[in-house]
Amino acid sequence: MSRAQLALNVADLDEAIVFYSKLFATGPAKVRPDYANFAVVGPPLKLVLIEDASQTPGTLNYLGVEVATTDEVTAGRRRQRGGGR
Repeated sequence: MSRAQLALNVADLDEAIVFYSKLFATGPAKVRPDYANFAVVGPPLKLVLIEDASQTPGTLNYLGVEVATTDEVTAGRRRQRGGGR
C-alpha cells in the first residue's frame, strides 16, 4: 500500500496531537520527543508532526510518498526515467 506523506511543523506537539487525533478519529502511531506520526486509513495518509519553535507553525516540513518496499521505489524511478515497469 502506498500513501501520501505530509510533514508539518507545529509549535506545540501535545496540542497538535489532540487536534489531529480528533480530526482523524485516531491516535498517533508513534510519539517521540518533538515528533509524532499518524497512520491515517481514510484518506490514506501518513501525517508527521514535527515540533520546531524556529519554524512557523503549520508550515510544510516535507512531502513524500510512503511505499511498502524498496522494489516499489526502484520501479517508480524506472517509470520516471521512461523505462516502463
